[in-house]
Amino acid sequence: MLRSIGDYIDIVGAETISKIYKKANKLYGKRIANVNATFLGGGVAEILGRMVPLMNEIGLDAEWRTIHGSPAFFDITKNFHNAMQGGAIEITDHMRSHYMNINEEYAKFTHMNVYDCIIVHDPQPLPLIKFCGKQQPWIWRCHIDITNPNPELWDFLKRFMIQYDTIIVSSEKYKKSDLPVSQRVIPPAIDPLSLKNQELSEDEIMKYIRESDIPTDKPIITQVSRMDSWKDPEGVLEVFKLVKEKVDCRLLYCYNLATDDPEGIKIYDKVYTKAKKFAENRDVLFVVGNNELLVNAIQRFSTVIIQKSTREGFGLVIAEAMWKGKPVVAGNVGGIPSQIKDGKTGFLVDPHDYKACADRIVRFLQDQKLAQEMGRRAKEFVRERFLTTRLISDYLDLLYDVLK
Repeated sequence: MLRSIGDYIDIVGAETISKIYKKANKLYGKRIANVNATFLGGGVAEILGRMVPLMNEIGLDAEWRTIHGSPAFFDITKNFHNAMQGGAIEITDHMRSHYMNINEEYAKFTHMNVYDCIIVHDPQPLPLIKFCGKQQPWIWRCHIDITNPNPELWDFLKRFMIQYDTIIVSSEKYKKSDLPVSQRVIPPAIDPLSLKNQELSEDEIMKYIRESDIPTDKPIITQVSRMDSWKDPEGVLEVFKLVKEKVDCRLLYCYNLATDDPEGIKIYDKVYTKAKKFAENRDVLFVVGNNELLVNAIQRFSTVIIQKSTREGFGLVIAEAMWKGKPVVAGNVGGIPSQIKDGKTGFLVDPHDYKACADRIVRFLQDQKLAQEMGRRAKEFVRERFLTTRLISDYLDLLYDVLK
């Protein structure tokens, strides 16, 4: 069922909803196109899947389009994604050419000139602006951690970035002094009424836990994420080994494989092989999170949520877990510290310090009162800062600024 903006009144209050309607009054009928790489998997698709219908419901004419790419294109852009977050890369002429050609071909049948504003998400469709005959404001929305991008790739992509009117990043730390374009911070947000975040009864939670054959006799530590090297699933396993020396528990990988991420299967195979001994006695579990209600139930059933990312643009799964009142231990990187105030709404750790990470998890497992109090504060923090209504309000402000 599609939600109305009015459905959020009980969560954020009537005044917040009234302000959104008033902001939308200035933008009635404006045609807005969002372009990204995939309809399925990952935080960007989740955000757009919620935000675009609500934008339409309050009076804008918003659309969501995805670039059509070949497997080779998504291999290249995955390498670009990694390199933008500081990974190594050797950029060949073929990579540049194929990347550009896919964007040029896509531009031929998109008719972008019919929109009042274009919002392009992440590096995959970044060069579209070069091929579409810019006639309106263009915004590039970067969802990834660009604290320390690969210099060669940055120089290549910057030539497209400077053609945009505004660039949106998720944190102040991502603003770039060498980028002579207006830069705006808009943190991502979760939808509290989505299937993944809505309230579930105890019976509903246990239904999905039983259907997924998840044992219920031990505490469960869960990481919900793509099988991505930056999420460090191998490191999560090493942390679990240390935790298990002190507390008998299980580790659950609730993972998904996005259509624009060709590395996922390889990383899954590698992690499963290393975890095989534990997996055989069911102390390490792998569950495909291809059902939002299932992910919701797993997060609510879990004892502790871990997100041991070594790079993270923002990490919506953290806000999701916090919204459910769960204690979270996460890497002190990227956009994660925007969500977790260490020792108050969760624990931040150096993601390379396995012992520190394990110690914080053990502390939650052994101190239920601390875990509950931290989870309570975490939920209220998300209510104040990281819900869809705030995100829509921020986008309405931005659109008014670029279209006035």
